[in-house]
Amino acid sequence: MGSEAKTRWIEEEISLLKEQGLFTHIRTIESPMDGWVTIGGRRVLNFCANNYLGLANHPRLREAAKNAIDAYGVGPGAVRTIAGTMTLHVELERRLAAFKGVEAAITFQSGFNANLATIPALVGKGDIIFSDELNHASIIDGCRLSRASIVRYAHNNPDDLRQVIEETEVEGRALIVSDGVFSMDGDIAPLPGLYEVAKDYGYLLMVDDAHGEGVLGKGGRGIVDHFGLHGKVDIEVGTMSKAFGVMGGMVAGKQVIIDWLRQRGRPFLFSSAMTVPDAAACLAAVDLLEESTDQVTRLWANADTFKKQMKAMGFDTGGTQTPIVPVMLGEATLAQKFSRQLFEEGVFAMAIGYPTVPEGKARIRVMNTAAHTEDDLSIGLAAFEKVGKELGVIA
Repeated sequence: MGSEAKTRWIEEEISLLKEQGLFTHIRTIESPMDGWVTIGGRRVLNFCANNYLGLANHPRLREAAKNAIDAYGVGPGAVRTIAGTMTLHVELERRLAAFKGVEAAITFQSGFNANLATIPALVGKGDIIFSDELNHASIIDGCRLSRASIVRYAHNNPDDLRQVIEETEVEGRALIVSDGVFSMDGDIAPLPGLYEVAKDYGYLLMVDDAHGEGVLGKGGRGIVDHFGLHGKVDIEVGTMSKAFGVMGGMVAGKQVIIDWLRQRGRPFLFSSAMTVPDAAACLAAVDLLEESTDQVTRLWANADTFKKQMKAMGFDTGGTQTPIVPVMLGEATLAQKFSRQLFEEGVFAMAIGYPTVPEGKARIRVMNTAAHTEDDLSIGLAAFEKVGKELGVIA
């Protein structure tokens, strides 16, 4: 078989994606990540980033990263269990635990890696995972790696969770896992109801709070704080790549679980730690969140304004409860055309279709942030109204 023949199937699959309007084109950012970005020499309003609090280009985070490089260099050199751990990582984990109100925390290279580390360390072959049917890909992959049996329950439905538990024979350990905020729809997990089920059956409860960190709870302390469930949720997974504005993942919870992850979390054991500037910038982000709730307040004010105006114009924004606003359009081709025309109007808001969301539920996902001003929102809303009318989405 020739070299071209070996990859012909890939070419055919890519051609099919293009025909179906599902091929992803990635735009190149030529400026810092902020409320406005430069793409192709044009300054456009940025509604794509998960930069909830506008910290990705914050001067204090930039300064912290620069100072840390001067003091500690750039990279950690190797995995922490082999080359030792740096004081920055130890301090970041201590501060994150205090911020979250838990016994301990551990950091990873990304939120994705945090899930890949945690789930297989807690359950394995012969065990059971009860997983929300709309959980993030990183949870799904972590579940698959664990080799435990996976039982899905209806989205955000504690009653269905209880029913599937009753219908499932559990011989080993069991883990209930859910996203905290679902990234494509912006709805919040019913964590109190999930906790009651976990408590009744004595199962571990894990929540991935990637889109709740810096968004929900007092000063952005997350979904557990939002519902007042401190000490009742066993594992909180999070990321520093969204509201914190940097990069990296974390797991917060009981000391015994964190100690176990240091022994058995494979991304911790077999991959180098966060870089020095990343860790330092994350520490600066924690400082900012502990000092003031201004960014979180501004984020929610912007989100409330945007959602109210979009609904008034006649757009379908689904069941969002957070600053994530899905503008539901249905077919992927319409969503991509809508995105392209928005860009022509100076608004960067990408179309999202299958397999990220189910077929027939393509959308534009708008990410409101604290980096946006009232004028920015007005510009974005005007562009949505114009394109929506041109494409017949709204009257």
